[in-house]
Amino acid sequence: MSILSLKNVSKRFGKTFAVDHADFEVPKGQIYGILGPNGAGKTTTLRMVNNIMIPDEGTIQIMGQPVSQATQKMVGYLPEERGLYKKMKVYEQLLYLTRLKGLSAADSKKSLDYWLDRFEAATWSKKQIGELSKGMQQKIQFIATIAHDPDICIFDEPFSGLDPINSELLKKIILELRDNGKSIIFATHRMEQVEQMCDHICLFNHGKVVLEGKLDEIKRSFGRNTVQLNFSGNSSFLDEFADVRINNRSSNFAEIRLLNGKSEQDILREAIRHVEVQKFDFIQPTLNEIFITTVGEANLSKDQILA
Repeated sequence: MSILSLKNVSKRFGKTFAVDHADFEVPKGQIYGILGPNGAGKTTTLRMVNNIMIPDEGTIQIMGQPVSQATQKMVGYLPEERGLYKKMKVYEQLLYLTRLKGLSAADSKKSLDYWLDRFEAATWSKKQIGELSKGMQQKIQFIATIAHDPDICIFDEPFSGLDPINSELLKKIILELRDNGKSIIFATHRMEQVEQMCDHICLFNHGKVVLEGKLDEIKRSFGRNTVQLNFSGNSSFLDEFADVRINNRSSNFAEIRLLNGKSEQDILREAIRHVEVQKFDFIQPTLNEIFITTVGEANLSKDQILA
């Protein structure tokens, strides 16, 4: 059963389509990743789901209801561009935001006390937002997103500004929310986090949905045309390969995509001539590789090819 449905949704700015007749459904109780190069339409789509922008065409429904002010209480939205009031104190701001979402004062206090304690942030309650570090502000914004217990949690680049320890805490909490029946939608450039967390993905390019479905099924559909090579020796021989793309490499490791009918045996024979091969195996393509293959390297600027 889907909790969110977009049908033929478009949004233009002037003559440019930011979102071009998008269709997808988010299953209830799943983590759904929205991916794409910069400017592909991800954030515009999330803003329309949250009723911040209105589609020019198409329909968006949450739990069978057209998106409206009424559905906003069902949604928690963490925007990429954070929006906390710098001069307000932490607790006052969180209380204000949860009350806007319809919680009573008592329910707001109960929820906020729980989440502030969970994020080890209770001692920040009387501090002004402007006194907090970027990472601390990110935690407070996250609490503001989920404290009213929404059915859908939308996170746009949720790990931005967090150190590895707090990123792991946030990841753990997002997985717990999913396990408790919440539907999670998040947009990110961090492909490894999508692979670790997402059940489904939707890939945008130039405003269009170009790939959508269950992550494991998508990876299987791309076949096993990527070779993982571990070796001991000088890695310069990798520079001589033709009809391949080196997705990832280090001094003793390479992940090699075979192109134009290139044989894995050619790769193996050449490697044996130059180095001691320790491991040689076919693997499913990474999500980063699927991203590049689907969007097309010609469409990507250097900073859009994700590591």
